[in-house]
Parts: sequence; C-alpha cells; structure tokens
Amino acid sequence: MAIIREVKAAKLLMGKLAHGADLLEEITKICVDHDIYLGRVEALGAVKKARLGYYNQHVQEYHFYDLNQTLEITTLTGNISIKDGVPVVHAHITLSDKDGHAYGGHLAPGTIIFACEVVIQVLNGPMFERGLDQETGLPLWKMNE
Repeated sequence: MAIIREVKAAKLLMGKLAHGADLLEEITKICVDHDIYLGRVEALGAVKKARLGYYNQHVQEYHFYDLNQTLEITTLTGNISIKDGVPVVHAHITLSDKDGHAYGGHLAPGTIIFACEVVIQVLNGPMFERGLDQETGLPLWKMNE
C-alpha cells in the first residue's frame, strides 16, 4: 500500500554550478548551505566525465561504472531528504554522447561538471528521513502509516 504525505512548494532556487566541480557534491553543498532538507532537483548541461550506478536487486548492492568522455546532461532529476541528520540528494541522470547514445543511472560522486544549470524546488512538509529498508536493502524513506 502506498504511503503519501502532502508537501507544499516553498521557494525555487536556480543557478549555475561551478565548472570542474563534482556534480553531486555541488548540489549537496547548496542544500547544506541553504538549509534545504526537503525538495526536488533538476538540471541540464554537460559533464567532462561521469560515474553512474546501477542497483543489482539480486545481491542488493550498487555497481558503479565510469564514462571517461564528454557528455550532455539530457535529464537530471532527484529529490532531497535527510539521512543521518544531514541533507542528502538522491538523483538519477541520463547523458548522451556525440553520437546520441544514451547512458543512465544513479548519479554518483565523480561526475565532473563542464557546464550545468540547476533548479531546486524547496518544499515544506513532514520530514522525509532515509533509513535501511529491509526488503530492498536500500536507504529508502522511513514512512510510518
């Protein structure tokens, strides 16, 4: 059974991320600096290289792979919640190469920005805290009915 909570839009932040910075770390730093504990994020631009993850459901662990090439960010979407008392960004990304081939997965540290424009929607509502979900092995939102 789905467990849903109502949240309300509070404000919208838009900006350009630093060339050469780590994409996930930059977005997380914005959240920490602006005390954002609940929200959603989207971005587009380009990266110098990427590190993506895929969650293997059978062994319940992430496997990461590197793309050591320049790529366009065609989509980055994610959410912001809390884990261990600090903001955490959970984002997935789709990238394309010079021939239009797409790569996607869980955004991991090691994805280096060439150019990136980001939008963060800050939300007001109940705390969404991550904790270990026994069924999946993932750090999912702990939501009691």
